[in-house]
Amino acid sequence: MGTADAGPRFAPSAAREEPKLTITSPAFSANGAIPRRFTCEGEDVSPPLVWSGAPAATRSFALVVEDPDAPDPEHPQTTWVHWVVVDLPPDTSSLPEGGPLPAGAHVGQNDWKKTAYGGPCPPIGRHRYFHRLFALDTRLGLAAPTRAELEQAMDQHVLARGALMGTYEKGR
Repeated sequence: MGTADAGPRFAPSAAREEPKLTITSPAFSANGAIPRRFTCEGEDVSPPLVWSGAPAATRSFALVVEDPDAPDPEHPQTTWVHWVVVDLPPDTSSLPEGGPLPAGAHVGQNDWKKTAYGGPCPPIGRHRYFHRLFALDTRLGLAAPTRAELEQAMDQHVLARGALMGTYEKGR
């Protein structure tokens, strides 16, 4: 299992120790169940998020919500991307439930090939959903990046990172 701070694709640079961002949600606790409202079985709106601890040199934030347990947590085969957000302004410290995003921010492409939030919708079992936030020393200027494009653009620009993990299993 991955840690709440870094996944295999977003591992911190070994060259320097990065500060940690604190990211929470008033809708669910760390390692707790994500309410149905924020899933494909509910309204499928993004949960409210709040963060702190950004370094003074932060010029933007990027956010990725992903499920490393797809399609089956007993036999994961891929990490499914649910939401990509780039160029959140440096003075941003929260996102409201369901949006809107602050001026200048852009939504990237999720693994449903949509530029939108796609809530938890696991086909089987209880999955983990990591809300990964990155403080960057630049604005990326990407209109609708995939996770891979975001990773490439963020290389050498991450000042701090944090993650909030929640879980979800479909009703029976």
